[in-house]
Amino acid sequence: MTNPLFDLTGRTALVTGSSRGLGRAIAEGLADAGAAVIINGTTAARVDQAVSELAAKGHQSRACVFDVTDEAAITKAFDALDAAGIHVDILVNNAGIQLRKPMVELTTPEWRSVIETNLTSAFVIGREAAKRMIPRGYGKIINIASLTSELARATVAPYTVSKGGIKLLTKAMAAEWAASGLQANAIGPGYMITDMNQALIDNPAFDAWVKGRTPAKRWGMPEELIGAAVFLAAPASNYVNGQVIYVDGGMISVL
Repeated sequence: MTNPLFDLTGRTALVTGSSRGLGRAIAEGLADAGAAVIINGTTAARVDQAVSELAAKGHQSRACVFDVTDEAAITKAFDALDAAGIHVDILVNNAGIQLRKPMVELTTPEWRSVIETNLTSAFVIGREAAKRMIPRGYGKIINIASLTSELARATVAPYTVSKGGIKLLTKAMAAEWAASGLQANAIGPGYMITDMNQALIDNPAFDAWVKGRTPAKRWGMPEELIGAAVFLAAPASNYVNGQVIYVDGGMISVL
């Protein structure tokens, strides 16, 4: 029997960027805890495949295809959920991109692309979700932060700034919405084995640096974010607000 502190039965979770990678792992973990999940992405075929695979495991899931940088599409998606009588109880702002380039070579459009995708989208989607959560007096918002919410690394300036912004956006959400019964928190993954990091994983020098720098001496797996996600989505975290939980093998805690 599921511990009621971690039971998501009857709740609906929207996870952005969840057709693959970290978002897919989180969505499946929330579904395993009892939530109905809304899979999001920009490629309909990939989203539909994820929905089908979750359904085959007995999970309630549905597709919601939109670009997180398109405010009109976001509004339309939430309006469609309203019309269908679907309440988003849990929002995971996971969608994001990376761009590795020295700052002196970085163009302003490239900078804006990362900030819009990683940070502005979390504000816009979070705002639309909160508008609906506040009247109901309940809601869980989980933003995906990063080690770079705390520390910078060369060649990823826009990503670093966007994730630093996610940390403070999370606190701003808590400051404004906690009194209405919402909890806004973040998860800060360490170096995880994902498609986005494949080039780094395949680089012997970088692979050795990650393993040497991380007390756990290894990369993280996407499914290792599930515990933190379920905790932050569940009643167990009802008095936790504005926090970042780092799931990083200890990296951020050591010199």
